[in-house]
Amino acid sequence: MDREARFRRMSEEIGHSFEGEIKLGGNYAPLVQHHDAIYISGQIPRVGDRVVMQGAVGDEVSLEQGQLAAKICVMRATAILLKYLGSLERVKQILRMTVYVQSSASFIQHSEVADGASGALFSIFGNAAIHSRTSLGVIKLPKNASVEIDFIVAVNDARIAT
Repeated sequence: MDREARFRRMSEEIGHSFEGEIKLGGNYAPLVQHHDAIYISGQIPRVGDRVVMQGAVGDEVSLEQGQLAAKICVMRATAILLKYLGSLERVKQILRMTVYVQSSASFIQHSEVADGASGALFSIFGNAAIHSRTSLGVIKLPKNASVEIDFIVAVNDARIAT
């Protein structure tokens, strides 16, 4: 099964479609490419016009819901990559992921939330998803999102899809 098929399968598993336009929350680029590195702007768990997971993990949001939010962030980033590159096969390696978790004062399972994202990446990209990662707790995120994730991705070449 190729990466696009695994991406579609994961969309079905989590019950959200990531086809069509990915809405941005401000005046910025969803990604910037420099040579063979792509920097993907922070993605929140937004599907269409709706942020589907809001609130602090450890209060209004459970660990499992936080992990789902992290998966949705991965799916948004992957959809942006697919649209830009034309094929997920051009992804050489997921280099870095930073996971921001809006969390209650007593919540300490930030890495476990990030595991939801890491697992989703591995399901789509296989060994190319082995990445470095930082996860941290914050007091608030844009749109009251529970999770926000940004990425650095290496691609096989520096050509832009047409």
